[in-house]
Amino acid sequence: MKQYSLLFIALLALQLCAAEANTLKLVKTIPLPDVRGRIDHFALDAPGQRLFVAALGNNSVEVIDLTSGRRVRTIGDCSTPQGVAFVPEANRLFIANGGSGTVTMLDGTNFKTLRTLGDLPDADNVRYDAAAGLIYVGYGSGALAVISATNAELIANIKLAGHSESFQLEKNGSRIFVNVPDANLVAVVDRDKRAVVATWPMGKFHSNFPMALDEASHRLFVGCRHPARLVTFDTNSGKEAGDVEISGDADDVFYDASRKRIYVSCGAGFIDVIDQRDADSYAVRERVPTVSGARTSFYSPELDEFFLAVRAGLISGSAEVRVFKVR
Repeated sequence: MKQYSLLFIALLALQLCAAEANTLKLVKTIPLPDVRGRIDHFALDAPGQRLFVAALGNNSVEVIDLTSGRRVRTIGDCSTPQGVAFVPEANRLFIANGGSGTVTMLDGTNFKTLRTLGDLPDADNVRYDAAAGLIYVGYGSGALAVISATNAELIANIKLAGHSESFQLEKNGSRIFVNVPDANLVAVVDRDKRAVVATWPMGKFHSNFPMALDEASHRLFVGCRHPARLVTFDTNSGKEAGDVEISGDADDVFYDASRKRIYVSCGAGFIDVIDQRDADSYAVRERVPTVSGARTSFYSPELDEFFLAVRAGLISGSAEVRVFKVR
């Protein structure tokens, strides 16, 4: 009898651990019929419950109504769109077109083009600085374009040592942290000076593409592909504060401040969920199986949802966006 009791306790413990580990629950799948090729980055209109998806290989941006769970619009005539940003105050959508080297500003209701900026080859990641009313776009062989979020006027260019990948803006400071994988470093840009003020070498870690920021704890998270590690930097000192193994082909990283977690979407076929035990201690909590090749994603703290792009042909004939509820 005692052996059965111990077995019951062990099984119960395993069930409790499994329940605790189930951090992302798939609640919806939104099909994107006729969307072909790679899917790149996302942007969110939280008040309007709209998700914008840069369908790079399809030369379109797909507009998803999250309330109904369906695509409501396709913005065509894009040219390899890589990054998008939504400005809720002005109801404007910005699209970075890597193919044509342009950034377009569209009306957020009818999606008519209001202005197009050229001479921005390989326009890529886009970030919106709400406090300053500025859009930042990484482009070319090494630069950030500074653009007015009101009228899409090009204000300045900030030179970098190579093409920028993900970058993050401080909310309570003037710095931008920029992944520059070609130079194997993180560049630290001062937004007031509009210049690089420091560089943090990646050392033995290479292909540093995704990035997230925990500003309160002064920690920067950099996802690397070679080797597959999530590297932590102390943003006060610029020194490495540790690293943890992640799944291969990481392309997006998000920090969940309320739960002290990090979500990493990886093309190897997993979303890695990492617990932040303290500023310098991290452990993989769960690896959520997805689909090999599905690596771009978006996390919304406002909606408490995580979105993963699955391009056509990976599992079926139709592309889709998977919606996970964060628990």
